[in-house]
Amino acid sequence: MSIFPKTIFKADVEDYLRNVFQNPELVTAVGSVEAERRFDDLLFHLSHPPSFTTVRVNTRLASVEHVTQLLSDEIVKQFRGLAGPVLQHPDIPDVLLVPVIGPRTTLEKHSVQVVVGAQCGSAVLRGAHVYVPGILSASKWMKAGDVVSVYSDVEGKCKRGAVEFLGKKVFIGNGIAEISRKDIFNSSTVLKGLGVKMTEPVYLSPSFDSVLPSYLFLQNLPSVIVGHVLNPEPGERILDMCAAPGGKTTHIATLMDDQGEVIAMDKISSKVNKIKLNAAMFNLNIIKAFCYNGLKALAVEGLEDTREGPPFPPEYFDRILLDAPCSGLGQRPNMACAFTLREVTSYPPLQRRLFTVAVKLLKPGGVLVYSTCTITLAENEEQVVWALSTFPCLQLQAQEPHIGGKGMKGAGLSEEQLKLLQRFHPSSAMLACAVSDLNSSSTDDTVCLANGDSIGFFIAKFIKR
Repeated sequence: MSIFPKTIFKADVEDYLRNVFQNPELVTAVGSVEAERRFDDLLFHLSHPPSFTTVRVNTRLASVEHVTQLLSDEIVKQFRGLAGPVLQHPDIPDVLLVPVIGPRTTLEKHSVQVVVGAQCGSAVLRGAHVYVPGILSASKWMKAGDVVSVYSDVEGKCKRGAVEFLGKKVFIGNGIAEISRKDIFNSSTVLKGLGVKMTEPVYLSPSFDSVLPSYLFLQNLPSVIVGHVLNPEPGERILDMCAAPGGKTTHIATLMDDQGEVIAMDKISSKVNKIKLNAAMFNLNIIKAFCYNGLKALAVEGLEDTREGPPFPPEYFDRILLDAPCSGLGQRPNMACAFTLREVTSYPPLQRRLFTVAVKLLKPGGVLVYSTCTITLAENEEQVVWALSTFPCLQLQAQEPHIGGKGMKGAGLSEEQLKLLQRFHPSSAMLACAVSDLNSSSTDDTVCLANGDSIGFFIAKFIKR
């Protein structure tokens, strides 16, 4: 039985999403009752973590088998034997699957309490410890070394520094306080560092803080699949247009065996530094990261072409990944979303502007992959319809691997076109299979669960004719 409520959205955002899943085309296909069931299902699953944590192996530095053993040893150390095996995904050779055990409903709740924000709470549900900036409230006499119960404020109503919070909160586990209440809230500045070391999380998922950092990258399964769908070849020139924090960038360079050129752009300098750090950690030399707005990446005609960095001339890249800025409504777990309807609906115009630049930068015969981590039609299937009508040179392509579902009805795409798209969303059938002992599960069942119970994600692949 679940201990978490459905994801809480602002009323107008929830109505907007309900209309997405009650669009006439979908209702005609599956019926209004089924369409409503799918929407309710979605809200329920978004508040829970996926059944597996997925990590991508840096295959340039070590074999998957070697890293599997190293990670298995680390998890045994963290969980004292209370964990399932680390499994290699049979269809995605550089992905390891780590089972998430839970929810554990019999954990004792302690009198000393810590309340954290929804974002921090979501991170804890995926294996993180609690860091001081995420703490909103702590019991009056809490001191370092106390056993505490940690709760997530799911409505954003807890005021920082409160001694007690009686609003809506969800229990997410127990831990050991690393700092006193006095030190947290009496400081003139917001402190950093570890606040609560989680020892009994509701969902048992390994912490990857400083765990095999050169060998592993913590990455959701669909995000890894994007790199394989792009299918970069050694020696090619690739653009990762909105690249931070660099997970997909480093994957692309790895798939190219560090031969060729990968240009990574992001308009926030701290994020660009993170890309560079990840490239260095993975020992990848072909990545060139630039702090640059992708909207300005196309060189103006007549501008001297230095080719050392953006802007770039037209038809310069063999392949382009546009992992577009989006509303992020497919991220899990997400017990509460603070986005306004205006924020949710602000992304499609930006995505189209970036897409237009990408098409102009792509060589004839080149491949453009568009992806988002959201669930709306406007940012996904409707963007495909717009792209195909705006750019007659583009043609939808089949994706390999294709382990997600087909595109969602509602944008007017044909059944054949929908099958070329890849949409990931958690399924109630998959979550009902929540694994408590994978040692007795078949490999096929495990992979089916991992493939189906992911974050919400969308991928479209085009070729420029």
